[in-house]
Amino acid sequence: MWVGIGASVCALAVLAGAFGAHGLKARLDPASLELWETAARYFVYSGLGLIAVGLAGQAIGRPLGGAGGSLLTGSLIFSGTVAALALGGPRWLGAITPIGGTLMIVGFVLLAVAAFRNLM
Repeated sequence: MWVGIGASVCALAVLAGAFGAHGLKARLDPASLELWETAARYFVYSGLGLIAVGLAGQAIGRPLGGAGGSLLTGSLIFSGTVAALALGGPRWLGAITPIGGTLMIVGFVLLAVAAFRNLM
């Protein structure tokens, strides 16, 4: 399941990046375009992480729902709030963004822990 979700996230991230580069370039200032690009880039990172979660889960024979759930939720919060800020969303969203980043870090740490446990 996580491989499919991760691949879908990556596809959406590439779509968002292309939309920013072509559809928003004339409408947003450079700082806002940079925010949009950051949102798309981190969405790709999480998508690749989700693919890794799925493959690792298959390799060790158990699902890594905590890692996958943290990555997915974190990426939606992080990239979603950063993209909203790029489009002129309320500045208070910036206070929520670190929650998403923290969840993404937790997801990668949980993936690492599962991988190291499997090696021992």
